[in-house]
Amino acid sequence: MIKDNLYNEQLLIKVCMLAGKIMLESGAETYRVEDTMLRIASSFGVMNAQSYVTPTGILFSINESEPSNFIRIMERSTDLHKVTQVNSISRKISSGELTVARAHACLEKIKQGTHVYSISKRIMAASVASGCFTIMFNGTWFDFFPSVFAGGIGYGSVVYFHRIVEIRFFAEFLSSAIIGLLAYLFVLTGFGIELDKMIIGSVMPLVPGLLITNAVRDLMAGHLVSGLSKGAEAFLTAFAIGAGIAVVISLMS
Repeated sequence: MIKDNLYNEQLLIKVCMLAGKIMLESGAETYRVEDTMLRIASSFGVMNAQSYVTPTGILFSINESEPSNFIRIMERSTDLHKVTQVNSISRKISSGELTVARAHACLEKIKQGTHVYSISKRIMAASVASGCFTIMFNGTWFDFFPSVFAGGIGYGSVVYFHRIVEIRFFAEFLSSAIIGLLAYLFVLTGFGIELDKMIIGSVMPLVPGLLITNAVRDLMAGHLVSGLSKGAEAFLTAFAIGAGIAVVISLMS
């Protein structure tokens, strides 16, 4: 009996930690991650669980006196489909539809799953979004297709450079520089008209909109450490984009 209880306790900890890790790596807000972990624990009868989440790590304990468990978060991306899947598992646990073992198996399946959209589909979506943003910012239809091309190349460059260089700042800097160079060449060859509109539209898929939103929501929820760190990360991304464009424009002018 004692061994069974210990096994279930350890498995519950794994379920809570795995749910939090998947959500945090997929772009969920820290307060939402903490809430999901605590809800899962309480659904299995653990009412005094403690959870502390930052963008780079998760601490969890089933009560105040037990040792804390820690997971380091190395990679963070945007995959709201996985966040939705974990939330669905959490709701099923709350309604009593899943056991601890079954919940762990479902979360492992979600963890092993690939991104819901392939890289080619994401590049295509970024391309179309770039052209639409150019029109939205009062660009002309002559700049639509150059923006589509530059935005797609720029987004694909981020994915490629990030695989080579782990520091995302350099990947975003190089990608924005490529976008600025392409836009400048399009205007120079007469394929495009308004340089500023094409650049603005093409860099929009790189803008950390979700990161900024999560930073504000974490700050409003009282998670100051997470909110400030995400805000700093968003600032660095915006700075990398602006610096890449600025370098190209200054060199070409």
